[in-house]
Amino acid sequence: MPVAAPLPVVLDRTDDRPLYQQLADQLREAITTGALRPGDPVENELALATRLRVSRPTVRRAIGDLTAQGLLVRRRGVGTRVANQVMQPGDEVTSLWDDLARAGRSPRTAVLRHETGVTHPRAAETLGLPATTRLVYLERIRYADGDPLAHLVNWLPPQFADLTDTELGERGLYDSLRARGHEPVRGRQLIRARIPTGEQRRLLHITRADAVLLMLRHTVDAAGTPVEYGEHCYRGDQYTFSVTV
Repeated sequence: MPVAAPLPVVLDRTDDRPLYQQLADQLREAITTGALRPGDPVENELALATRLRVSRPTVRRAIGDLTAQGLLVRRRGVGTRVANQVMQPGDEVTSLWDDLARAGRSPRTAVLRHETGVTHPRAAETLGLPATTRLVYLERIRYADGDPLAHLVNWLPPQFADLTDTELGERGLYDSLRARGHEPVRGRQLIRARIPTGEQRRLLHITRADAVLLMLRHTVDAAGTPVEYGEHCYRGDQYTFSVTV
């Protein structure tokens, strides 16, 4: 396990800013400038407190603030590390592949299951189809720069039965739907935190202590025709949702 290198933090006790804020600001700057890179370990609370001659609650608050901002990640048995680049989608309807490409990251897809003729009453109802309709079922893992980011499960109307594994591995699902004249233009989604299943922990390389973000989404094309229903689980340390209110 990599050892955290001490950072040149200097606390000014004549400064009006609280010590925890000075520490948080300097850690944030180290992350922003690249002195601390994604995945790098951070000195533990006791080591920082001893070296800087401050209390552990002071260090804990600084680290807690940066964790709340998504810049640091704390994991039991691993310690505190700089978070990987956090994906934050825009307000328009886009696929995860689109979001990653737009952020300058390298998306890759592993197709776990791709079946036609699958019945799923809830998905069919969401798609405005009879409960017994035989749907297209997709299960994939989406990687970003080689790291697993999301477990994606989708149900599609039977008209998309011509999708191929090669196509799904080389482009985003929405790109494939656009090519067939059914671009998703409007959607409804429900987002909540949940505990990952054992299979999701294995696929996403996370632990029992790590939560995931579950997004239930269904989209329609410009004609108002439902084209997709999805249940997507994202790693909580690498994905955030931004909503304008």
